[in-house]
Amino acid sequence: MTSQPDSALHSDAANPSRREQILRAAAQLFAERGSRAVGVDDVGAAVGVTGPAIYRHFASKDAMLAEMLLRISERLLAGGTERIAAAGDSPAGQLRALVDFHVDFALDNPALITVQDRDLGALSERDARRVRQLQRRYVEEWVAVLARLHPDASTATCRARAHAVFGLINSTPHSAGRLARPATAGLLAAMAVAAATAPSGAVDLAE
Repeated sequence: MTSQPDSALHSDAANPSRREQILRAAAQLFAERGSRAVGVDDVGAAVGVTGPAIYRHFASKDAMLAEMLLRISERLLAGGTERIAAAGDSPAGQLRALVDFHVDFALDNPALITVQDRDLGALSERDARRVRQLQRRYVEEWVAVLARLHPDASTATCRARAHAVFGLINSTPHSAGRLARPATAGLLAAMAVAAATAPSGAVDLAE
């Protein structure tokens, strides 16, 4: 199991609550094996408690999965919104703030990036709907910035560009560790900005 904590799951990295420790352990196990292959007893063993003790904090393994995916979706939306507001009126500055934020998030939360990509379909319909609503709002923050950078591009093109940038940055579970953290962050940020600002080409996507 990786020793890197997924920081989006706790409010105080130096002193995570038992509930947050459980979520972090579950995220690591889900990332390694897939949520369906992990039992409550496995999560309990990872944090040094019996399986039944987990139920004091979570009703089920599915509740753990729902909370971790909701938490990271909320953190992404709140963080992205805050970064845009702090960046001022320049679309280029807003883009760079978003890129830096998302790169840091991905590097700090590799297990969660994997779980979000692979296990979203394991959520109940209600929880999946809530996660997707938050994710769509985060995407639209990017789309609004990209539309100001590319005023002649369609909304569909801006949205496709945003998802392409996410795919590049969210590759960190596969690429992290090959370079030192600062070098990895700098490379990802430079590539993401280049992808976000490159010309759309002669043919734009239809609305």
